[in-house]
Amino acid sequence: MIERISIVVPCFNEEAVLPFFYEELESIRKKLEQADIEYIFIDDGSKDQTLAVIKELAKKDEKRVRYLSFSRNFGKEAAFYAGLQHATGDYVAVMDADLQDPPELLPEMLSLLRTKAYDCIGTKRTTRNGEPLLRSFFAKQFYKWMNRISETEFVDGARDYRLMTRRMVEAVLSVSEVNRFSKGIFSWVGFETYYLPYKNKERVAGETSWSFWGLVNYSLDAVINFSDLPLMFASFIGIFSFFISILFLIFIVIRSLIFGDPTAGWPSLVTIFLAIGGLQLFCLGIVGKYLGKTYLETKKRPLYILKETNQTNEENN
Repeated sequence: MIERISIVVPCFNEEAVLPFFYEELESIRKKLEQADIEYIFIDDGSKDQTLAVIKELAKKDEKRVRYLSFSRNFGKEAAFYAGLQHATGDYVAVMDADLQDPPELLPEMLSLLRTKAYDCIGTKRTTRNGEPLLRSFFAKQFYKWMNRISETEFVDGARDYRLMTRRMVEAVLSVSEVNRFSKGIFSWVGFETYYLPYKNKERVAGETSWSFWGLVNYSLDAVINFSDLPLMFASFIGIFSFFISILFLIFIVIRSLIFGDPTAGWPSLVTIFLAIGGLQLFCLGIVGKYLGKTYLETKKRPLYILKETNQTNEENN
């Protein structure tokens, strides 16, 4: 029996790399035993010719290539979700188009899943060669602290690139929240997961769409989605600031009674007020961030809007 593997590939301005990606995956497909591949490319509102390139691939390989095109850029998380929704394979892989996720690992990943010992075969980088040092440092700190403040496990170096069984895919799709962080969701749903290690690979063409601050914002989403510790921290800061302010008030009253001239220390009082006010605003910002995410969830907006696709309703059922 031939098993189908759905390859979900989010694309944002990837016109330069897509032909290389397709050729590489085709060479791997021919090495798979008793399995075939279905490609699901998601054009996430690209500004270049990404969609045109995908359409050419679909015209060239009508049997295997499917595409979904968003009405605008909804983000990689929405693209992942859309791809998983439309995947029809017995197994589903998610991977980037830039070939930093080694396609040559697919046969081994499939072999491990077929043992029935695992529901997911993930990948993790053992090195970060070629990556900016500052980004590598913050990435390591992110995983370190996330594992301290969250009950969900975050594997250092883990990539989104993984191959999953159908039952795990259904579990991931059942988590329909708008504010998504896939690495956390993959871990949160459970199931047995094994991580294949590999050395970091650089892009074969094009440029990454991820900026440093984009990654910082993405990390903040992870913290908010999988930990309530910042809220506890805000409460602690509030209690601590109130306690310190009481001590300073006692100090000022005693100093006034002993030395008189209560206005002599007004600069220190202004400094104290500014410090406490700053802490209050900081804590209010933390609460506001959580409240904002909750507000977005209550709107029940769709994760993405589909502009066009070559996938029929029959293929999606």
